[in-house]
Amino acid sequence: MEQNKDLSQVDIPPAKRIYLNNSNSILFKKLLIVSPFLCLLFSLLVLRLIRNIEIGSLGNINFQAQINHDHRILGHLPYAEIPKEKLVLIEPNIQVHIDMRDSLLEMRDEAKKNGIYLVFLSGYRSINLQNEIFYSLKSLRNQEAVERARVSAPPGYSEHSTGFAIDIGDATQRETDFETEFENTDAFRWLIKNAAKFHFKLSFTKDNKFIDYEPWHWRYEGSIEALKIFESSNRKS
Repeated sequence: MEQNKDLSQVDIPPAKRIYLNNSNSILFKKLLIVSPFLCLLFSLLVLRLIRNIEIGSLGNINFQAQINHDHRILGHLPYAEIPKEKLVLIEPNIQVHIDMRDSLLEMRDEAKKNGIYLVFLSGYRSINLQNEIFYSLKSLRNQEAVERARVSAPPGYSEHSTGFAIDIGDATQRETDFETEFENTDAFRWLIKNAAKFHFKLSFTKDNKFIDYEPWHWRYEGSIEALKIFESSNRKS
């Protein structure tokens, strides 16, 4: 029967490969090829943006930290009170930090050899004494706190509380004690030329924008402890 005809005699058309020339298909293939590179590039750009934002934020944090750690009050930086065991008496009623005693006395002796007679006016002051000086004298002089702070530090904000500050006068011109006229004395001129050799520095110069000029007020920076204490002042000045 025909149904049983040999299948080998049936003509079967050969398979043909059909190529799609659709432009959308070609574009899709190209996107598949370049997409990993695009993803990588995008990731790098995002990471760079994040890094820049972090660096900018860190800079702002550091800047704010400098401001916040300044802690000035009426232009004065804070200073902790020296422990009593670190104080030594150099003259009646005048104590200083033990680290600066030798340099201070050597400076006075050297000045004397040059015919200059330095006199020590004030050394260490407790916070309680500074409190009395600032508030009591302010009231007597009828000055507001801002005005008084130009010439006297609030309690807890005086270099004298560290024991490293010393007020100096000219023994031959006592009328210039604690006065700007002290700058016209031989003692002051000698200090300007020689104090640095003994690690002393004038604290409040004429260009200080917070505190009035005090030619008699000097501080010692000849020890690690002193340098640490006055680091902020040196950085801000």
